[in-house]
Amino acid sequence: MNKIVIFTDGASRGNPGPGGWGAVIAYRNQLIAYSKKESVIELGGRETNTTNNRMELIAAIKALEYISYKLKPISYKLDIYTDSSYLINGITKWVSAWRMNDWRTKAKKEVLNRELWEELVEQTENKNIEWKYSGGHSGIAGNERCDEIATEFADGKEVNLHNSALSKYPIDILNFNFNEAKTQKKAALRRHSGLAAYSYVSMVDGKIKTHKSWPDCEKRVKGKSGARFKKATSAAQEKEIISAWE
Repeated sequence: MNKIVIFTDGASRGNPGPGGWGAVIAYRNQLIAYSKKESVIELGGRETNTTNNRMELIAAIKALEYISYKLKPISYKLDIYTDSSYLINGITKWVSAWRMNDWRTKAKKEVLNRELWEELVEQTENKNIEWKYSGGHSGIAGNERCDEIATEFADGKEVNLHNSALSKYPIDILNFNFNEAKTQKKAALRRHSGLAAYSYVSMVDGKIKTHKSWPDCEKRVKGKSGARFKKATSAAQEKEIISAWE
């Protein structure tokens, strides 16, 4: 079956705070009516007050919207790569139960970002999609480029988005060296305990904050019932912790 490869990512500076999202769509064959045989399309945008998880959702929604309404697909399979467990688990596992439970969680709380989940569900209908996890900063070219787009938009920078033939795209976007990426990630995990902290993430009464020093984090969580905290050694890991706790 013909295939389109999509990479998506989201970022926010604060949670909530200014955020950005990025998506890269690539295909080799003449899958799309009235288009080039091989092409790469980059998408991205920003919001002034948002969360990392909202940006992850919007990135996937915008990529699927582009395919549905701009590219006029003929017959295709979609491989969507993301570093967001929140996005993958939500669309493949949780959303069915949420819909049956009137968009409430097992704890009877309203589902966060409901309007985006509903939009994503609509965009996935009648599409053959395989959701694939790619760890943040694991060496996968498409993931790295999406992270760059998302973070630059979050920082308020002007981003040059490519729309070109695959042969002219500056990154070998369809070259997946997963074995090398996995090896690098395992090595990074082994080194984790000895690495200096990039930040500390805390959650008290359901509210998440990041801290640049352990004393600041300790001051917030000490003596608080149910408080959680964790060290992050990189921006990518900080984002993964926040996404998991949200």
